[in-house]
Amino acid sequence: MGDEDTGLGTRLRRLLELLDDDLERVYAEITPGYRPRFTPVMKALRHGPLTIKAIAGMSGVSHSAASQTVSRMVADGWVAYQVGDDARERLIRFTDTGKAALPILEAQWARTDRAAQALEAEIAAPLSAVISAAIRALENRPFRDRIRL
Repeated sequence: MGDEDTGLGTRLRRLLELLDDDLERVYAEITPGYRPRFTPVMKALRHGPLTIKAIAGMSGVSHSAASQTVSRMVADGWVAYQVGDDARERLIRFTDTGKAALPILEAQWARTDRAAQALEAEIAAPLSAVISAAIRALENRPFRDRIRL
């Protein structure tokens, strides 16, 4: 069965599988225990301790996704909670482990960006632009509305 015979969702999941599986392997080699899904949180925290709401906003993920990822990162020792200036506020900060891994991760993010650019150069259209355009289109008119027509 060719790509044309599979649904869009199936092909997108396959693309993510191909990208994520290899990325998982690379991270396992350089920073054991690190997961690609931690990257948006780690990048956001380079600006200093933040709330989950701020992390979600900076990373473009839902509050729930950010919260789940942060919980996993706390359990794995990459980040920790701290009390903010307002005692009701809970901030997320790097642990010593997270802080020590940052230079290694930043170098890996640069290599990953270069690999993504090389991939985009091989295909007919820049994948990042196509994905961004699809996200914008679906935010403007959800897929469910398109199905109902």
